[in-house]
Amino acid sequence: MGTKIYYFSGTGNSLHVATELQKRIPETDIISMVSLLKNDIIKTGEQAVGFVFPIHLAMSPVPVRKFLGKLDLESAEYTFAVVTRAGSQHRAFKDIEKILHKKGKSLDSHFNLNMASNDPKFEGFKAATEEEIADLESEVQNKLDSIQKVIINKEKIREKDTDFTVQVHAFSLLSLVLPILNGFYNVEFYVNSKCMGCGTCEKVCLSGKIRIMDEKPVWQKDIPCFSCHACLNYCPEQAVQIKSNRFLKSYTEKNGRYSHPYATADDIAGQK
Repeated sequence: MGTKIYYFSGTGNSLHVATELQKRIPETDIISMVSLLKNDIIKTGEQAVGFVFPIHLAMSPVPVRKFLGKLDLESAEYTFAVVTRAGSQHRAFKDIEKILHKKGKSLDSHFNLNMASNDPKFEGFKAATEEEIADLESEVQNKLDSIQKVIINKEKIREKDTDFTVQVHAFSLLSLVLPILNGFYNVEFYVNSKCMGCGTCEKVCLSGKIRIMDEKPVWQKDIPCFSCHACLNYCPEQAVQIKSNRFLKSYTEKNGRYSHPYATADDIAGQK
């Protein structure tokens, strides 16, 4: 029996990693988590099962947690997770372990990969240059070679996080309140005058929240956002913005954008 890797990716980092792992590990299928979210029960049927996804607010993304809650892992004898991040500390593996524990399972291995940030709402954000992306990619490729061997040999390695580049002060305490903060954390999107009504934002919106109405995107209030920032980063005119509020000062109007150079808007939309 082979390996199944389930992935979630807003701007291509995690999709790229899942694709690279598929190249390295024989008889491996990669499957979008989003494509299966409407199912009540998701059966994997494989002995080795992996999860690849980005970090959102120092946690695993909401759709990833929803997916894992529906996943039947009865056949799985080996499970692993690979997260992509801009470098900050996180509690994503704890999130997964909590869900898997209820299913009588546990992560055998987990790994962190530092990649370029896709979150331009914060002050100081700078879109990664081609040189910076190339340097990060070289490190990613080297690490994926090591991860490949671990997975093929079904080794149990829970990697200690020594590669974070952004330290979250008092992280142990913060990790306790993150689930509460995550429930209230929300951003409001809008488009400025640059919007051409091309529909790219609707196409890449993984939650189905965006609809084009009167040639402009509308973020429907009754549909939860996946916080993937695909609409923000794939807009060809950089017209999609995030509103500032009393909790968040947004800098998207002046900051650049980022999407992985190997992931097109069609690739992201294909997850649906």
